[in-house]
Amino acid sequence: MKTFKLKYFLILLLFVSFSAVSIAQDTSKANMKDYFPFSVWYSGGKSRAPMLSKITEDSEKEWRADLMQIKELGFNTVRTWVEWSTCEPEQGKYNFENLRLLMRLADEIGLRVFIQVYVDSAPDWVAQQFPHALYETQSGSKVLPQSSPGACTDNDDYGEVVLNFYTELAKVATSYPSLFGWDLWSEPHIINWASIDYVSNVQFCFCPGTKDKFRDWLKEKYGTLENLNQAWHRNLTDWNLVDPPRFSTILSYTDFIDWKTFIYEKLQSDMQNRYNAIRKADPDHLITAHAVGASLFQSPHNGYGATDDFLMAKPLDYYGVSIYPKHNHPDRAWSVTTLRTVMDFTRSANREKGGWYVGELQAGKGTVSLMISNPVTADDHRIWAWSAIAKGAKGVNIFSYYPMSSGYEADGYGLINLDGTITDRAEKAGELAAIVDKNQKLFLSSTPEKSQIGIVYNPLTQMVGGMQQRDYPGALTNSLIGYFQSFANHNIPVDFIHREHLEQKQLSQYKLIIVPFPLMFTTEAAEGLKEFVRNGGYVLAEARLAWNDNRGYASEIIPGLGLQEVFGVRESEVRMGDNIGLSLTDNKHRVLKGLKMGDTLKGSLFEQSLTPLEGHNVDVLATNSQGAPALVNTTFGKGEAMLAGSFLGMGNFSEVNAINDKFFVNLLEWANVDRPFTTSLDGRTSKQVEVRLQRNNQSSIVYIINHSDENEEVTIDLNVEKSGNFTIRNIIENEVKTQKSNGKVLELKTSIAPKQVYVWEIVQN
Repeated sequence: MKTFKLKYFLILLLFVSFSAVSIAQDTSKANMKDYFPFSVWYSGGKSRAPMLSKITEDSEKEWRADLMQIKELGFNTVRTWVEWSTCEPEQGKYNFENLRLLMRLADEIGLRVFIQVYVDSAPDWVAQQFPHALYETQSGSKVLPQSSPGACTDNDDYGEVVLNFYTELAKVATSYPSLFGWDLWSEPHIINWASIDYVSNVQFCFCPGTKDKFRDWLKEKYGTLENLNQAWHRNLTDWNLVDPPRFSTILSYTDFIDWKTFIYEKLQSDMQNRYNAIRKADPDHLITAHAVGASLFQSPHNGYGATDDFLMAKPLDYYGVSIYPKHNHPDRAWSVTTLRTVMDFTRSANREKGGWYVGELQAGKGTVSLMISNPVTADDHRIWAWSAIAKGAKGVNIFSYYPMSSGYEADGYGLINLDGTITDRAEKAGELAAIVDKNQKLFLSSTPEKSQIGIVYNPLTQMVGGMQQRDYPGALTNSLIGYFQSFANHNIPVDFIHREHLEQKQLSQYKLIIVPFPLMFTTEAAEGLKEFVRNGGYVLAEARLAWNDNRGYASEIIPGLGLQEVFGVRESEVRMGDNIGLSLTDNKHRVLKGLKMGDTLKGSLFEQSLTPLEGHNVDVLATNSQGAPALVNTTFGKGEAMLAGSFLGMGNFSEVNAINDKFFVNLLEWANVDRPFTTSLDGRTSKQVEVRLQRNNQSSIVYIINHSDENEEVTIDLNVEKSGNFTIRNIIENEVKTQKSNGKVLELKTSIAPKQVYVWEIVQN
């Protein structure tokens, strides 16, 4: 951005004086959601997380020097950790000396402390005291811990010991003024930090405690054993005979759906229990946790226990995610699409929370055994951190201050060098942290522009076929991302929403709902979709909608669960194929603007032929290779419903298809979706210049993020409520200018260097 002249200096002084949102907080009083932690992970010494360094006579001096350096770099918080194995070496005897020393020094230096709790690294006495609680595979093998993975908290006696540790820890931590908050669980699964490779297709957990909890869950769902027998096609005579499924049968896979649904809900319950354990001793401080990556990329077939971000967020103040875009191999570096997907999915899972956390942000090069990523640079941190903040993150935690000193990640993921020398990226990250800290009230009070588009995430659909499903493991993921990346490339606000939002009819902010890869549906979700369209909403759904209900039973008519009445068609046949195209037969419909007859939408996997139902006025917009209707539109109530006889989202991934892309963007005009702004670089599939908009009660914030390796010229047309003069503050450079709108459009033009970011606060005078 061009350097602002001295003549704007007085404007700057006035702006800062009236904008209370730009004043840094008094960290001694910050609490709950009124503080933005920008931290590095550090727990005293150079031991890698979750291990703790042994305290020596030099520890206080060395730790003080490290913490002072962290503070001087510009960070306002230190993300420390507490490991159960070290801190309760004998049952009931606690050793929190590492935490006490670090928090005392943080009090002295003026840093807040954010505590990560690790209980997956368990004391050795666990195996001796609780042999019945050891993790058990589907084959009956018990996992003897090697510190990790500990044992299964579904066994109440063992679970109580784990939760007591949380409470005792909270009693200690709350005595220090520097305490900011908690992260209860790093990258939750049933089992963490252990690869049980000696069991084929390993599944957890089949220990007595988990089986008991599963039986209780089934009793709540079915009420009687007779109902369970009918659902599972069994003739069991006692609840104690009910076991989780271990293999696939040709008869029914309702037991598999129940088991995997239970796992999702059990992990949510586990999170709630940990939250409650902290709250027993700490009623005030912020409580978070963070996922290994967006659950959009996980599958319920994962035997270690897949999580659902929307469920895991419910018990917490915020849920977060680990972000390692360069991780451990050059060929595995994230694309711009992956980075944005992970962040926006996590933001969406926290929609009701008003923010989310970056639990771990990659600090330095990644290593896993012989694999080494490309170097992490200051440019990377600039793009990653501001991308997260632009998407509503309310905390950023860089992992880690020192590189890993041991384990198969040795020498990786450090912000500074292992010998303590400071890197350029550490200095630049600290400068970024200081900017965020100075303006944290602004970032805390601002939220991303509300989207009017919701893409439905429905993990049930990954269960079609039960354990027999071995093909197309990424179908749901790719289908959702195929839509998302088009909207993101065009800088169009979009949310991921959960199937539960349909079931609970929490759709009031949306005008357009997209239902990708919808092979399994619930009756409640179908009713929610009907009501949404009946009341004036617009829906695009894909092939074989509600093929199966949530028992795994096929619908008599597809679309199922009564949705044929909404879409006005039924399936006449379906074929599989590799090169599926829907040929446009109409160019007058609003959704086909800019396209021509004969253009082909790219589908994937299924080619579904549709037959219009009598009494329904159905527009056929495209046909398939059989000449049958394959893209149809009809009215239902006050709204409209469109059905595609293939998977257009999957067809648009990973490479963007130009016809699909145009069609997806045209959906906005069809559904009367408002765009808060447009840019001159919308629609790029590479060298993207990302623009994000946030609002608060006093101002708007525009983020311009240049993912390109080239200098870019961009024009942004921002819609404003009324014409007039606007004060624009460059938050990073702390420079100010004024600009007049052209009617109700404020035109923002700028040149932005490669891998650079601008953050502008805009206030109407």
